[in-house]
Amino acid sequence: MSNNPATRGGDGRFDRNVATAEQDAEAARLRSRGLTYRQIATELGVDVATAHRAVKRALDAVVAEPAADALSFELQRLDEELVRLDDLYGRVVEVLEREHVTVSQGRVVEHDGLAVPDDDWILRAVDRLVKIDESRRRNGESRRKLLGLDSPVKTQISGGLTYEVVGVDPEALR
Repeated sequence: MSNNPATRGGDGRFDRNVATAEQDAEAARLRSRGLTYRQIATELGVDVATAHRAVKRALDAVVAEPAADALSFELQRLDEELVRLDDLYGRVVEVLEREHVTVSQGRVVEHDGLAVPDDDWILRAVDRLVKIDESRRRNGESRRKLLGLDSPVKTQISGGLTYEVVGVDPEALR
């Protein structure tokens, strides 16, 4: 194994590549056999801190792989839900576009020889469309949370801070 298989990316951080992944895996195998970090470092030809980081990265990857599988499953589930919601939306629109007449005691209600429209069907269809849209919105929120798109942004501020006490006589405080 190379003494320093890692390379730095454009952001100055080390990029994970095949060589570092192999080194991390070997470090984890050695650690699982009970070797100390110093022994791992000697075996891999690196310093103790590098050996420790390699084992840590390997452990993090073990957790990350199942997490990636779970994320993929959840995104697929959300995609399937959107397909189902789109189908329901289309069906409700079809109901909304049909003509509905008022029926009372099994008979069509007429006024001046014309069937009286039944607005209740339209209102129910509109209510259903609103519920479907709300489900779509929640689906989008879930997707954003899973992908970390709503995570707070860290802002780094540097500089000093000066306080000025106004209206107080410093001599009176002694």
